[in-house]
Amino acid sequence: MKTDKWITKFEPFAGRLIEKYQVPGTALAVSHHGKMIYKEGKGYRNVDEKLEVTENTLFGIASITKSFTAIAIMQLQERGSLTVNDPVVRYLPEFKTSDPAHTERVTIHHFLTHTSGLPTLPTLYYAMKRTMENDSSISEQQMERLNEHEPIDDYEQLMSFVGELTFDLLGEPGTEFSYSNDAYALLGAIVERVSGMPYDEYVTENILKPLNMTSSTFDLNRVIHAEDVTTLYASKEEDGEKEIYKSDVWWDAPAMLAGGFLRSTLKDMMKYTELYLNDGTVHHSRILTPESLREMVHPHVQYEKNKYYGYGLMITPDYNGATLVEHGGSLKGVSSHLSVVPEKRLAGVVLTNIVGVPVSSLLLGALNAVQGVEPDTPLQTYQDYEVQADLLEKYCGTFTSGEGAEINVTKKDNQLLFESEGESYSMRPVDRHLFTVEMNESETPVRFLVNDEQEVYGIFLGVRQLLKGEVEQKSESV
Repeated sequence: MKTDKWITKFEPFAGRLIEKYQVPGTALAVSHHGKMIYKEGKGYRNVDEKLEVTENTLFGIASITKSFTAIAIMQLQERGSLTVNDPVVRYLPEFKTSDPAHTERVTIHHFLTHTSGLPTLPTLYYAMKRTMENDSSISEQQMERLNEHEPIDDYEQLMSFVGELTFDLLGEPGTEFSYSNDAYALLGAIVERVSGMPYDEYVTENILKPLNMTSSTFDLNRVIHAEDVTTLYASKEEDGEKEIYKSDVWWDAPAMLAGGFLRSTLKDMMKYTELYLNDGTVHHSRILTPESLREMVHPHVQYEKNKYYGYGLMITPDYNGATLVEHGGSLKGVSSHLSVVPEKRLAGVVLTNIVGVPVSSLLLGALNAVQGVEPDTPLQTYQDYEVQADLLEKYCGTFTSGEGAEINVTKKDNQLLFESEGESYSMRPVDRHLFTVEMNESETPVRFLVNDEQEVYGIFLGVRQLLKGEVEQKSESV
C-alpha cells in the first residue's frame, strides 16, 4: 500500500475534525506491520507559549488505563494468585451492595466486563474532590455537589461509600452491562491486596518498565513538573461563541487510579500497542501469555450491535474482515483513544488536551484510510424503522446516571428529541426500542430499556445505563 496516498486522504479529514472541535493540541500515530507509518503532533501543548506537541508530550489517557488494570489481573491469574472466576469478596470482604446474596455472587470476571450489576454511582466525583475543589474553572453546581460528601481517599473509604449508598442493582451478576468506574477502581484494590504492592507501583514494575514506557506515570507530582507535559484546556459558551481556555488543574483520584489516571505519551502508548500485535510480548519482554491475551480480547459481553466488551477493551468482531480492539478515555483535559487490528498488524493512538473530541472517529479515519477505505466510513450503519406515532410518548422522560449525566427525551411533531447539555437532537428510529442520534461525528445508538410490563425504565447510551425515575427495572432490555 502507498503510504503517501492514504495520508493524502486522511489529512484533510483529520484537519476538519481538529478545526471543528478547536483542539489545541493532538498527538496521533499509526503503525503497520511493526513500522511507524504516521506520527504527527498537531497544534500546541501550550497555546500561549506556542509550544508544539511532540511524541514525548505527556497527556492524560483516562480510561485506556482500564486495559492496564486488566493486564495486571491476568498476570496475577497466570501466577496462580487468583482466577477471574473468584468471588470479589474473597479479596475485598468489605465490598457490599444492597443485596448480600448478590454481593457474594459477583466475580472478578463481572468487574472486568462491567456486568456486576452496579449502576453508575457518584463515587468518582468524591474521589477527585481534593483536586477538583482547587480548580477555579469548575461550576457552582459542581462545587455544590462536591460539598455533599467528604473526599474518598482510599479503597476502604470507597467500599464504605458504596456499601452505604441506596441504589437498585441492574440485575443478576453477568446479565446486565453498564460501564462501571467503581468496578475497575476495586480491581485496583484486588491487585494491591493480592500482589502486596500499591496498584500504581505494581503496574509500573510489571507493565510500564518491561515495556520501556519510561515517561508514563500515575504520579501527579511527576506529571506537573515534567518538562514536556501538555497544558489542559476546557471550553465554555460566551455570547453564543465557543471559547477555549487554559484550565491547568489536573484532576486525580488516588482511590480510583485503576479506572483512569495513568498519564502517558504517544511514543510510550505506541510501544504498548505492540503487545496486542505480538501475542503479549514486546522486544523479548513477555507481559502476558498468548492465552491471557486471548481472554482479554475475547468478546465476553455484547452491549451494542457488533460491539462487545472484553477485559478492559472494546471489541468489534467484524471490522473490514478483521477484529477491532480499542478503548477510549475522557476526562477533564483528556480525549484519548487506542485501536489495534491484530489480524492486519495495524495499530494507532490519538491523544488530545481537551475533553469532548470525537477521537474514536478521528483514529478510525486513519485506520480506514490505511486500508483503502474512505476515512469517514462508520463502523456501523442503520436502516430506518417505522414506529407508530402514538407509541412515541412512552419513550419520553428524564434519564439520569449517578455520575451526573441527565438526558431528556421529548416528543414534538411526531418526532422524538434527545436533549443533553443544552443541545437538542432528532432521534431516528432504527429498530424496536432503538433510535440513533447524529452527534460527535457518529450515529450514536440510544436503546430504550423496557420491563416485562412494556414500561420504559431506562436508556442505554454509549456504554452506560441511565435510569428513569421510579419505574421498576428488569427483564426486557432488547
